Amino acid sequence: MFEMMKAPTPIREEIRLPDGRTITLETGRMARQADGSVLVTCGGTALLATVVSDPNARPGVDFMPLTVEYKEKFASSGRVPGGFLKREMRPADREILVARLVDRVLRPLFPEDYHSETQLIITLLSYDGNVAADSLAGLAASTALAISDIPFKGPISEVCVARVNGEIIVNPSPAQLADADIEMMIGGSADSIVMVEGEMSEVSEAEMLEAIATAHEAIKLQVAAQLALAARVPGSSPKRTYSHETHDEVLRERVKKATYDQAYAVAGLGLADKHQRSDKFREVRDAFLATLTEEELATSGELAKKYYHDVEYDAMRNQILDNGRRLDGRSTTEIRPIWVETDVLPGPHGCALFTRGETQSFTTVTLGSSLDANRIDSATQVGEEKFYLHYNFPPFSTGEARPLRGVSRREIGHGNLAQRALKRMVPDSVGYTIRVVSDILESNGSSSMATVCAGTLALMDAGIEITRPVSGIAMGLITDKNRFAVLSDILGDEDHLGDMDFKVTGTANGITACQMDIKIGGLTFEIMEKALMQAKEGRAHILGKMLEAVPAVRAELKPHAPKLIIMEIPKNFIGGVIGPGGKIIQGLQAETGCHISINEVDDKGIIEISGTNPEGLALAQQRIREICFVPEVGATYNGTVKGIQTFGVFVEIGRGTEGLLHVSEMEWTRVDDPSTLFKEGDRIEVKLIGEDKGKLRLSRKVLLPKPEGYVERAPREDRGPREDRPRRDDRPRRD
Repeated sequence: MFEMMKAPTPIREEIRLPDGRTITLETGRMARQADGSVLVTCGGTALLATVVSDPNARPGVDFMPLTVEYKEKFASSGRVPGGFLKREMRPADREILVARLVDRVLRPLFPEDYHSETQLIITLLSYDGNVAADSLAGLAASTALAISDIPFKGPISEVCVARVNGEIIVNPSPAQLADADIEMMIGGSADSIVMVEGEMSEVSEAEMLEAIATAHEAIKLQVAAQLALAARVPGSSPKRTYSHETHDEVLRERVKKATYDQAYAVAGLGLADKHQRSDKFREVRDAFLATLTEEELATSGELAKKYYHDVEYDAMRNQILDNGRRLDGRSTTEIRPIWVETDVLPGPHGCALFTRGETQSFTTVTLGSSLDANRIDSATQVGEEKFYLHYNFPPFSTGEARPLRGVSRREIGHGNLAQRALKRMVPDSVGYTIRVVSDILESNGSSSMATVCAGTLALMDAGIEITRPVSGIAMGLITDKNRFAVLSDILGDEDHLGDMDFKVTGTANGITACQMDIKIGGLTFEIMEKALMQAKEGRAHILGKMLEAVPAVRAELKPHAPKLIIMEIPKNFIGGVIGPGGKIIQGLQAETGCHISINEVDDKGIIEISGTNPEGLALAQQRIREICFVPEVGATYNGTVKGIQTFGVFVEIGRGTEGLLHVSEMEWTRVDDPSTLFKEGDRIEVKLIGEDKGKLRLSRKVLLPKPEGYVERAPREDRGPREDRPRRDDRPRRD
């Protein structure tokens, strides 16, 4: 006899949110062969996070080879994947964006000398529409690391905060997010904020900081729960020992002594051209390498290059902290030169070329109908986007030659940030589906912010009435013990060698989006506030340069841009417009040369007609009005006589809709024979005066001048009671 295997007893910790909801952390029951695994649940949403790290590092690896994957299973929401194969395929943009959010918080907190291949997979196993899964992903990932023996300077956590009707909510539901004027994902440790990303409806810096502070209090509770869980998990401590780097401290000191002063001088030259700066720094490095013997080059050449990189790092930072002088000669608050062109090429519906220093974006706007909307079909989201932005970063923008292998995660992330910065400034009343595409033609820092500026200008060039123009800026930070400097409009090297990349976008009225990544611990709210206020000044400067070039939105759409007409029809006419098998609507499109789409919204049919030919647009409207004709009492119609009888004529006032024009309603004088006035096919003006048992009553005489002295016969009900009238026998006879 075989005994039934007993299920293991899981270890659990709970976190209580301010609104009373509970998050449960559980380990020991699922995925036990991973170095760390945890099931995080809140309501009906459950995420399984696993982490595995190779015990050894690959030779030659001098960076942290971390891979973060976020997967949403369609079964989590009781759905079957679309497509022919009926299985989860390549990651959707949403999955990539969530994975990037987690990666950006975790990566800076691994030891600098830890180089083992590490893979973290977060899988959505169950989804509750009232609990957003992405707000739990960072917590799940950090908990898996906390209960493993992988070295990590955590725990951390991520929470979503939103402000709804003035109240800041931690981990709001998707329904609450729809009404939020602040929506941010905040990542941090118990003592500092590490990552911020979100969108806002033109809020102030103080309001944004208040939301971040609220998020940090929730993060502290989640970090404490992870520590409590890890303390109960055997094997989570001590962390594994490793030795992934071999150093030569004598060589390190030798490199620094021989090159630091020269590198410091190059950092202070103020060379605006990045290639010239690189050449100058390389000359210093190569001069030192030339002093090494062939044997030293063979054994320590790569190590010497690494140590020289550290020298450049210190030289650049100290030049800023000592003298306030940056690599290209600017002060800490100075913005690079800006020039702008719009309407650059004739093909796009709108376009702009925005150049700031050595960063340049060519951005286009294409206007379409609802047929061009970006369809979203994931495990947790189904719908469409009528405003979307794509960002492309070709290798030539940095002077490189490398293969083009599809859209990178970085491109998806930068495009999403720019889209969030602009989308709230495009009113729903615009109606068009709008696709914005930014192609980065040159890059030396802040290309996503150049995209925001170019996107604003391209929308204005397209004639889109945006609420207000948006500008963006990337801020940097250099710290050293008690000294720090906040940098406006950072270069690529300042991003690489600095401690912070803080992107802020906004209008003259307030912030619309932000993204912050910190490479150090202990960032204070004082530094964050200074960065935000300095960014506000920088944004205003950039916006001023934009408006100098393009003071206002183009008054009219360009001639080749599609014109959009939106019509509402009763729900019961939708089938009539479409026709059997789409025959009617396809015929309309062929006849008018317009694109026509129809959707049912709130028991109404919403029709979009788009095209460039005014005659075609007018004809499409006319045909649809004919199909969807609904007669209104009191309205006047230009009808067609369809039939003549002795008692009146039948007039078609709309497609398939006829009414009776009785002889008594033809003229103010008596009409004995309608055929003396009308013949079939005549066009006549009539007024709909009523309806009798489903039949329409028309009048022509009410549209004609009343004859002078005409006395209208009293209605039957005004002639007195029947018993008061003389009987037929009592009436005087004619002679």
